Amino acid sequence: MRPTHLALAVLVAAVWGVNFTVVEIGLGHFPPLLFSALRFLVAALPAVFFVGRPKVAWKWIVAVGLVLGVAKFGLLFVGMDAGMPAGLSSLVLQIQSVFTAVIAFAVLGERPTRVRLLGMAVALAGIGVAAADEGASGSLGAFALVIAAAACWGASNVLTRKASPPDPLNFMVWVSTVPVLPLLALSLLTEGPSRDLAALRALDWQGAGTLGYVAWVTTVFGFGAWGWLLHRHPASTVAPFSLLVPVFGMTSAALFLGEPVSGLRWCAAALLVGGVALTSLAPAAPSAAPSAVPPAAPSAVQPAAQPADQAPAQPVAQPADHAHVQPADQPAVPPVVQPEETAWTSVHPVDVPAPERTGAGS
Repeated sequence: MRPTHLALAVLVAAVWGVNFTVVEIGLGHFPPLLFSALRFLVAALPAVFFVGRPKVAWKWIVAVGLVLGVAKFGLLFVGMDAGMPAGLSSLVLQIQSVFTAVIAFAVLGERPTRVRLLGMAVALAGIGVAAADEGASGSLGAFALVIAAAACWGASNVLTRKASPPDPLNFMVWVSTVPVLPLLALSLLTEGPSRDLAALRALDWQGAGTLGYVAWVTTVFGFGAWGWLLHRHPASTVAPFSLLVPVFGMTSAALFLGEPVSGLRWCAAALLVGGVALTSLAPAAPSAAPSAVPPAAPSAVQPAAQPADQAPAQPVAQPADHAHVQPADQPAVPPVVQPEETAWTSVHPVDVPAPERTGAGS
């Protein structure tokens, strides 16, 4: 990775980490559900007029918009408004990689390896330590809301994998159009029109600044830059930088909000980051065992097996494709069977697929 690309990856991690502190400040100006709705409204407009038409089916845009935009961010903002500290939220939310692995196993048949299972156990131990630390001084209810937000993030990761958007920024902008009305409706029902109107009337430069940051800097720039990196480097190279998010999150919260970081919280951070690293970066087991194919007769053409999303090998009558043809005057050998799919990386903070999967309409 070039130094400029390396710096961009660190910058995106810093932007996302500091975002939790900015959200905490913004919640002092807006009710949580209204804040989340305005975040997506500002992110979608006017960007939706410049990114072109959606490049995936609307069912995926709506599904990800509801699960990621309404459920994940709604629960996160409500949990932080209920007392979950910004730094701890940035840390606990990383358990999404464990939920991603579990849901991918249940839905996509992606079997976790022993190393990933170990990573999941270590990360869950970190959640237990973080819960013990928060239970001693904070609200376990707010803690549970952020855990639920991480579960929704994991579900949205799997949905995004199924969608395989070819343009992550285009996809995210169109996804941002979906949560606006549902979140506004929920805000009117639960937070009340009078509270929402009072927040809008009292809008000042600080409130507008937090809204601009979470919409344009975090969403448009962050997702766009991360997707740009994923299209130019392997996911295994880019994904580890997401582990810096809680580092920036906890540091910025301590510096700007004065949040204390106890010994238990550092212990939880070490367990969570280590467990997420094992879960996210360990190679995935193949989704299905390769089937045994008997060798063909010596006179038969023996093409190499190819993934379903590639064109079949050319027959022997077309000598241009020598790499896939078994000459008839040599002993036949079994075909090379390749895995059906390229393994996915579990850490997907931007909810975009790795570039290895972009060939299937991604």
